[in-house]
Amino acid sequence: MDRQELEAALREAFDGADEPVSVVARQARDLAEAGQFDADFDGELTVDTVLDNLRDAPEGYSLVERWNWWLGALDLSHGGYARFSVRPDVDTHS
Repeated sequence: MDRQELEAALREAFDGADEPVSVVARQARDLAEAGQFDADFDGELTVDTVLDNLRDAPEGYSLVERWNWWLGALDLSHGGYARFSVRPDVDTHS
C-alpha cells in the first residue's frame, strides 16, 4: 500500500488534519506490510478497502476514532489487530 496515496485519499475523504492522517496512514501501511489482513481476508489491503471500512464507522467519529473502531472490529472477529490501533494518549511527535 502506498502511504502517500492513502494520506491524500484520507485528507480528501475525511478532511483530516495532517498529524492524524499521517499516523493512520502509517498504521495502515504497517498493517498491510504485516500480511495479517491478506491472510485473514484472502486479499490485499488497499486504499479503497481502508476508505470503505472507515466510512462505515458511526457518524461524528474523528479519523482516529474511525480507524480504531475498524481495528476493534477486526480484532474481535480475527484477533491480533489491536497492535495497529492509534493511541491518542501517546505523543506521536517523538
